[in-house]
Amino acid sequence: MGQFAIGIDGGGTSCRAAIIDGAGRVLGTGKAGAANILSDLESSLIHIVASARHALTDAGLDSDLVNRLPAVIGTAGANVGNYGKRVEGALPFASTRVVTDATIALQGALGDADGVIGAFGTGSVYNARRDGRSWGIGGWGFVIGDQASGARLGRDLLERALLAHDTVATGSALTKVVMDEYGNDPERVVEFAHASKPKDFARYAPIVFEYAGMEDVVAVDIVRMAADAITKSLDALLWPECPSICLLGGLAQAYRPWLDERHKAILAEPKGDVLRGAVELAAKLLRGGEENKA
Repeated sequence: MGQFAIGIDGGGTSCRAAIIDGAGRVLGTGKAGAANILSDLESSLIHIVASARHALTDAGLDSDLVNRLPAVIGTAGANVGNYGKRVEGALPFASTRVVTDATIALQGALGDADGVIGAFGTGSVYNARRDGRSWGIGGWGFVIGDQASGARLGRDLLERALLAHDTVATGSALTKVVMDEYGNDPERVVEFAHASKPKDFARYAPIVFEYAGMEDVVAVDIVRMAADAITKSLDALLWPECPSICLLGGLAQAYRPWLDERHKAILAEPKGDVLRGAVELAAKLLRGGEENKA
């Protein structure tokens, strides 16, 4: 089955897969649940395989071909400890390459060109390529990192809501909405926080931007803090002749108005999304396999 390969974007909210042929054409796509290998490795493995099976079915192929095809999976946490190797060893594909979500985001946005990317979804991560050399920062998970991610926005909102409830900090219409959701009971907020995964916190990101657009003082403060983190992270990667910055992920468009003017000046539209990056790397894996057979 050397004529097909699988590219997978293992996102913190959902897992997306695509089947490609030898020419790199996408034949079918599939989607399954979250693939956060740091917080729930077992479920992530199930969802990665399920998304691939759905993509095969969508392409009109037998879903059992997962055992005979090579795959590239990009996921947060692949750079932490031995998680990437554990995922590679646990999946049923004929051959498996696990890379970071930043790697597929960079490939999707820039192709093989130079530049800097920031990806903002449930998590956040940055990557850069200059003269063919790639490096990245961030992507450490929302407990101690992932600033400006959907999960961090949600976490920060709940923190601010509790501070306002305790009269430690100024509240707003947004913090009132949040506390009303929990019956104005801070213990229920704490129970949610301790039982939840990053994707559960990330569901609050849209309302943060919605209220920031209405100049809600708490929402604006949260988004400005996130935008400041983006500014500092981009500055850590940029060089004077950097041709472009691309933003990807579900929150990319929402952050554009909040960016530093220096960064807005070299913003470029990404060539493709993170799934496209996984697909392109899968195509390279497929071509490499064919070359090795030659």
